[in-house]
Amino acid sequence: MSNYNGFNEDETNKYDEESTNQNIFNEESKEENFVNEESSMDEKHDVFEGEYKVYYNDDTTYANKEEVKAKPHKVKRAASFVAIALVSSLITGSVVGGGLYYRFSNDLKQVAATASKNNTSITAITKPAGVTQVSLPKGSAVTDVAKKVAPSVVGIRVSNTSTRLDMFGQQQQSEQGGEGSGVVIDKDGYIMTNYHVVSIADPKAGSSKNTTIEVFLPDKRQAKATFVGGDEQNDLAVIKIDLTDLPVAELGDSSQIEAGETAIAIGNPLGMDFAGSVTVGVISSVERTMDVEGKTMKLIQTDAAINPGNSGGALANSQGQVIGINTVKISASGVEGLGFAIPMNTAKPIVDQLKMFGYVKGRPYVGISGMAVTEAMSRAYNVPVGVYVQTVAASSGAANAGLQKGDILISMGGKEIKTVADIDAVKKQHKSGDTVEIKLDRDGKTITTNLTFTEDK
Repeated sequence: MSNYNGFNEDETNKYDEESTNQNIFNEESKEENFVNEESSMDEKHDVFEGEYKVYYNDDTTYANKEEVKAKPHKVKRAASFVAIALVSSLITGSVVGGGLYYRFSNDLKQVAATASKNNTSITAITKPAGVTQVSLPKGSAVTDVAKKVAPSVVGIRVSNTSTRLDMFGQQQQSEQGGEGSGVVIDKDGYIMTNYHVVSIADPKAGSSKNTTIEVFLPDKRQAKATFVGGDEQNDLAVIKIDLTDLPVAELGDSSQIEAGETAIAIGNPLGMDFAGSVTVGVISSVERTMDVEGKTMKLIQTDAAINPGNSGGALANSQGQVIGINTVKISASGVEGLGFAIPMNTAKPIVDQLKMFGYVKGRPYVGISGMAVTEAMSRAYNVPVGVYVQTVAASSGAANAGLQKGDILISMGGKEIKTVADIDAVKKQHKSGDTVEIKLDRDGKTITTNLTFTEDK
């Protein structure tokens, strides 16, 4: 996928009435005020949606070899708040919805000490109060499913080391990475996982240099993997290892599942320390619409325990078929058992294209980066509400349509454009090669022209 594909608006840069004196078009503030269509997941986003505060938690962290510091993020008051977290393991902790997601190391005292130092409370991940532990006899269906599916569920560790010069000219080394899970889907070594688990290894994301992907099999074998392809829109990716005699998972038909039937999650919660963990629950809903990192996804809801590190792991039915890929959970004080998985019928065709082409064919591509011009900004600067264009990719649909930096896109395909999400909504109704009418503001003049979507590669 291109660095320009899709839009991911950073809502934290929205202007209010008190910030109208700040010039968003100031050249010195570009990096702070504008985001690419595909923004990297290494920023915390504070987004208010009605009464709820939604944290979109990244699964990558940065650390200096001499000192580890958690990246700061703003905390705002709200009547109640819900955290939607990508469930891959973090190297350092991030406070989410009043609890702490942390990578489970061999020294819990050190973690507790660090949290105490930062005045952060640790909420243990335990069985909800009042919930009776289900006792299953040996040789039950769950045991059989675990024996069948677990050998094909692998651990994934991604790491990136880079060197930079500090203000004194001294070399400083930083590390970025995380851990997650994956499912072997092909005897030739293809593994599917979540895009957010391996996103820093995507060459098109611009951060793949010096990045290593390691795969850990339940049979104790290890191998380095290559990045084959990724689809950020659906949070899916394919990597490949060069090993033989690989146990391949049986993929099921997710359209046949029903609410109330057994759901079994297998993965590596909190990283490789708990590799191959099996948790049991039910299918709570077969199609739940969720907003994750600015993307609307239809997911399977389950109360089987899913935690950081489970990302990319298997959600199986009682026949030992993988019917979903675990991806996110909701976390808030007093809330338990709200995990979500990508349905296999959604994942399978995308994964097949990633294996063959490295991207999803036919997906429309606009080719701009930009940010929303809010009502407050519109009044302050006497410009229309829309999406301000910061960059235009060469040979893209936007470039061919004549869009320029500084234009404000106000309409596309007959739909009013107020945010980058509005552009995504229009794109979802089309394929590459389709042509739509667009309206834009350029220096106070309205220009109407046509834009033909190119193919997102």
